[in-house]
Amino acid sequence: MNKKRLSIFGIILLFGFGSFYIYNKVLYKEGRNVGQETSAFVLPASGLISQYKSDIAGSDKKYLNKTIEIEGKITEISDSAITLDSTVFCGFDKKVNPKNQNGKVRIKGRCIGFDEMFNEVKFDQCIILE
Repeated sequence: MNKKRLSIFGIILLFGFGSFYIYNKVLYKEGRNVGQETSAFVLPASGLISQYKSDIAGSDKKYLNKTIEIEGKITEISDSAITLDSTVFCGFDKKVNPKNQNGKVRIKGRCIGFDEMFNEVKFDQCIILE
């Protein structure tokens, strides 16, 4: 009877540690901090959109989910988003107010793909670089 209790206790202990490990290492991961990551690419907004228009699948393989610095002219500003060259949508985590609202700006963010409906490349987790 003692061996049976010890086996049951071992299984419960193993299940408990296994569940703890899976929750902390597999299911719950810290979010990325794009501001602290090194940019994989630095390019103008016009260059990025032309690559996406010519080859969406290839551009997704190259840029999707990568940290990218992009430069372009601000064409639209909303509370938490900026559009560059009318073709690159940059979403921010908080309200944004760029210093140079009608000029060129450099933004760093994570590329989340091409939106065929709006014909623009989308970024999130963006920050404005000075």
